[in-house]
Amino acid sequence: MHVRLEPLAHCHAEDLFEAGRDEGIWQYMPRPPLRSIPDTQGWIDQALEVAAGGTQIAFAIIERASNRAVGSTRYLDIRRDDRGLEIGWTWVGAQFQRTAVNTECKYLLLTHAFEDQGVVRVQLKTDLRNEASQRAIERLGAVREGLLRKHIVLWDGFIRDTVYYSIIESEWSTVKCHLERLLVRGEGV
Repeated sequence: MHVRLEPLAHCHAEDLFEAGRDEGIWQYMPRPPLRSIPDTQGWIDQALEVAAGGTQIAFAIIERASNRAVGSTRYLDIRRDDRGLEIGWTWVGAQFQRTAVNTECKYLLLTHAFEDQGVVRVQLKTDLRNEASQRAIERLGAVREGLLRKHIVLWDGFIRDTVYYSIIESEWSTVKCHLERLLVRGEGV
């Protein structure tokens, strides 16, 4: 395995600021690029504040070789009564895009969700304009469910359409085998 997930903390701020310097990472995200280490610490504060409410859990993606944070991801919209959640806010530094890092990250999150937490549904979403993200989600084995038009106002004022995907409990074993094959070959999604 190339990565591990750690609960997001202030000790990750410097690494995440460095990893997130490419403004292209933030093009489709609901917040502007990280501008400084204090800005990154503020972003971490916001993530931890929301997590304290119990509907999100934020993680740093740690590259094992360097022991540095190279991106971040979250469980969102945690619905314990409905046994569902969303995986999102995922970003990695430009040098780790289209590598096994995201594949491993999703594998870890999905395994924990389905096998340890007993969820029956995991959803993912992306900006309709972000075709690379759509391809990556589809390559995971997620099923496209639909489009929410004029769904989210982004930091630059653009109102995005959002594509929703899901993986459900009955699909997990097939998706898991698929991801394990990709990881053995060292392929990214």
